[in-house]
Amino acid sequence: MSDLPPLNTDTIWAILNEELNDDTVNQLVWHYLGYRFEQNSQTWDNSQTVDDWAEKYPEPPDFIENRPPTVKLTRSIPKANKQLLKEKLGFKGYKLGEFGPRQTRRATMASWLLSYLTTNEDCDSHSIE
Repeated sequence: MSDLPPLNTDTIWAILNEELNDDTVNQLVWHYLGYRFEQNSQTWDNSQTVDDWAEKYPEPPDFIENRPPTVKLTRSIPKANKQLLKEKLGFKGYKLGEFGPRQTRRATMASWLLSYLTTNEDCDSHSIE
């Protein structure tokens, strides 16, 4: 997972515009939740996960394929950051008929990552403009 794109607004837009594949989007969220894959043992280290993610999900969940972890991700976004996609990026959402569960879950992941970026502006990439 060392070849992940930087966490910045370009990456958030790439998620929303489906320019990044689902695996990469999952891996980005896993990384910022604190999951780390140990190459030597071929196992997941969840000792750095935030909140109670490791209890519920000892291995990182597939947010695209599974609704329950996406619901948990949504609930973990601070109320003040729930509208960041609209407020900071001007994202107007998807048009009726142009989206399904997959796009909705990707938008949730983008929203969570943007919230993370906003509250951790010292993370390993660019801050929000």
